[in-house]
Amino acid sequence: MRVATFVAVAVAAGALAADAPAAPIADAGTPSIPLYQGSPAAKNPVSNPTRPEQNPYMAENPRSNIHNDTWMTDAYGRRGPLGRDPVTDSYAYPSSLCGSLAFDSEGRIISVCPSIPFPPQARIIDPETLAPIDTLDLPTAPNPPGTKEFQNFAGGGYFFLDQKDRIWVPTRTDHILMLGTGGGELEVERDYDLTDVLDPATERITSALPDFEGNVWFATKQNAKIGILDRRSGEAKLIRLDPDEEIENSFSVASDGVYVVSNERMYRLKAGDEGKPKIIWQAKYPNSGIVKPGQVDAGSGTTPTNLAGGYVAITDNADPMNVVVYRTKKNLKKHQKRAVCKVPVFRRGASATENSLIGTKRSLIVENNYGYQDPFGPDSGAVTEPGFARVDIDRDGKGCTKRWTNTDVRAPTAVPKLSTKTGLIYTYSRPEDPANQGYFWTAIDYRTGETAWSRYAGSGLAFNNNYAGLALGDDGTAYLGVIGGIIALHDGP
Repeated sequence: MRVATFVAVAVAAGALAADAPAAPIADAGTPSIPLYQGSPAAKNPVSNPTRPEQNPYMAENPRSNIHNDTWMTDAYGRRGPLGRDPVTDSYAYPSSLCGSLAFDSEGRIISVCPSIPFPPQARIIDPETLAPIDTLDLPTAPNPPGTKEFQNFAGGGYFFLDQKDRIWVPTRTDHILMLGTGGGELEVERDYDLTDVLDPATERITSALPDFEGNVWFATKQNAKIGILDRRSGEAKLIRLDPDEEIENSFSVASDGVYVVSNERMYRLKAGDEGKPKIIWQAKYPNSGIVKPGQVDAGSGTTPTNLAGGYVAITDNADPMNVVVYRTKKNLKKHQKRAVCKVPVFRRGASATENSLIGTKRSLIVENNYGYQDPFGPDSGAVTEPGFARVDIDRDGKGCTKRWTNTDVRAPTAVPKLSTKTGLIYTYSRPEDPANQGYFWTAIDYRTGETAWSRYAGSGLAFNNNYAGLALGDDGTAYLGVIGGIIALHDGP
């Protein structure tokens, strides 16, 4: 039933083959609320923003992956739209969702788009027309038991672009492919088969990323395996966490190690002497044990975010949910605790997130996704709980303070982004509207938490982003993958 629904939506949206003329995504309705709300913002750059380390084996920051850089800050040092006469655009694709958007050295959009019912597809996309420059179907396989289709991010949900514009993508068949993009054409340059250490019937690679020595780390959701692939020999060595753990998110990488969060614990790891993952420290976080509406599992919904000064942050799964900040050093000073703070955000019984924290300076931005439902299910029309909040690490490093909470914006699942050039947080919201399921591009002031402006994007299932990440291009255009294709927003002339 879900497959048929998805295909029908794609066709209704004007989904086309790669060589067909461009067609916009068909809008399914008209909202009863204004198409534009608020007013254009003035540039208000963030002073002295965090400059994440540059991983030598990943594309130049912030181009390399869904969370922009190796620290997973979700912050851009380039501008985004200010909301001045904003212009929207879209391009309808066959039924797939380009959840992760990266940019190669020529500014082209790079994505891997999981699909129902077709194989995942790697794409090079023109940033101006949104049309495909080249596509490549990737291997596929049935989902492991218990996998919810709308929350299945394997097979390309997380990929990375390396320093030579090559795409590294874990497949649904437990391989890691290295795809060349030279001349605007996709081709498989290397195929790493990991089926000798992973079970293709029951395990899927969640994410793969390189460390600062060039080893490619990978993690599986099922059975919580963490491995290191030697890119030269193709040999992989791994460890398994406790039997009850799973790894649902991606992970962050710093020069001092790899940071992984499971559904129970936060970990820092390094490569051991024999090239095997070694746990440096671990910390259990508060957990209600409940899979809240919108969550994939009963655990943290965040990829870890590193900040300068020796910090890494996640959200936990308490009720209400906390932003949790840890010290990253292996050995702590006397009387220091691993956790710097646990700051509750949003209200009890209505707080959850499935998106990474935005991080810059000592600040962390969290989005509430509580209440999101299967877009193909009977409750797909439900709106989510509102909420954005900013939490700052205190200057003395001994605690944290909640600076503001926005209770207006309802952002079902968008991976939000910050432009330190404009001082705006960009997200994708779905406000309450009794007449329509409309989606809006939305900007929030980083300093005050006030909603700056919102611009209508479209209505209906085809405009649902279903956990896809927002991205900012070189010229300040905002992009987002949705079920019906890809959409864009830029300021008017």
